Amino acid sequence: MPSSENLKARSEFQDKKLGIFLHWGVYAMMGQGEWVMNNRNINYEEYAKLPAGFYPSKFNAEEWVKAFKEAGVNYITFTSRHHDGFSMFNSKASEGYNIVEATPFKRDVIKELADACAKYGITLNFYYSHLDWHRLDYPLGSTGRQLGRPTDYQNWNSYYRFMNDQLTELLTQYGPIGAIWFDGVWDHAGDTVPFDWQLEEQYALIHRLQPACLVGNNHHKNLNPGEDIQIFERDLPGQNTAGYSGGMQVSNEVPLESCQTMSDVWGYNITDVHFKSTDELIKMLVHAAGLNANLLMNIGPQPDGQLPAEALKRLKEIGGWTSQYGETIYGTRGGLVSPRDWGVTTQKGNKLYVHILKWQDKGLFLPITGHKLSNAKLFKDGSQVKLVKSKEGYLLELPMVPDDIDTIVEITVD
Repeated sequence: MPSSENLKARSEFQDKKLGIFLHWGVYAMMGQGEWVMNNRNINYEEYAKLPAGFYPSKFNAEEWVKAFKEAGVNYITFTSRHHDGFSMFNSKASEGYNIVEATPFKRDVIKELADACAKYGITLNFYYSHLDWHRLDYPLGSTGRQLGRPTDYQNWNSYYRFMNDQLTELLTQYGPIGAIWFDGVWDHAGDTVPFDWQLEEQYALIHRLQPACLVGNNHHKNLNPGEDIQIFERDLPGQNTAGYSGGMQVSNEVPLESCQTMSDVWGYNITDVHFKSTDELIKMLVHAAGLNANLLMNIGPQPDGQLPAEALKRLKEIGGWTSQYGETIYGTRGGLVSPRDWGVTTQKGNKLYVHILKWQDKGLFLPITGHKLSNAKLFKDGSQVKLVKSKEGYLLELPMVPDDIDTIVEITVD
């Protein structure tokens, strides 16, 4: 049974609505994304030479977090350790393979991020990989098989102990943490004998160290016991356009989160200039909120420690929108009308927000019965919108054909 702290944290997480995902590690130096070690079959001993040249001289945690705050972001999920096995924090458990001990930079970027997040009132979450292409005790799965690692060093007990030691460090060194965001159990999905990741014990450790810390796992399956967030990769809940969410039943018991890339990839890729438009990103946020989900929007910082200029531009523009319309998103839940082709609804208390994203007419029908609606007005300027009641619901008579990114009508539900 979840603790009262956990249940409160779940509700608060749902209120946050917009998060930033940060995929950053020594792989950024290669400019080919976070999977470069596996994709290029780089020998594990050769890859381990990269940290000696990693010096992100322009990294400034406060600049990052300030830009996120101004965009209306309420939480950050940072890659503490990705599949390449390199730890982006001061970790005694990682045997010298971490940013403080293995790089000339010698700074704990997570400590600096934690301090900046505390200053600006943003929650810090950690991505943590269940698989590891560097450590020899990791039981080899379906990835990382061409990296030159010997196959007779695998030792699950040793590796499991290492992960739990790192999780203990993450949850005792950096203050209150909002969530641990796991990834990688799919590495053993094809095993003939089902692989036992001992997740329940690991989740219990997290909840014991910080009862309010939520657990999410990007395993592309239905929820396991002990998980507090259901994650949908590159898709909104109930969709499967990216091919990761087939067969997943949308939970109505835990918060939902959709993680999406701002460009094409997660980690920094020097040739990826395909950033989604600001309009598209705002519509993603609105769609997610209408489906009762958060949007975790990814940025891959550059090897020098800066956020890409295009990402900063999007953040600034998103901030312009959230500063004006955030009230219709933050702290809401999915509204009385389920998502439609024209848009979605969100709700907070007795306020229903109708988000019209794509509509070519002045009239919009809302199939709401059993509730009395009144006082409909455009959220943008407060001008009245006529409500015509019928047996089947209400007709909104708009003063114009909607032409904004999101035309929002605020209605009082009695």
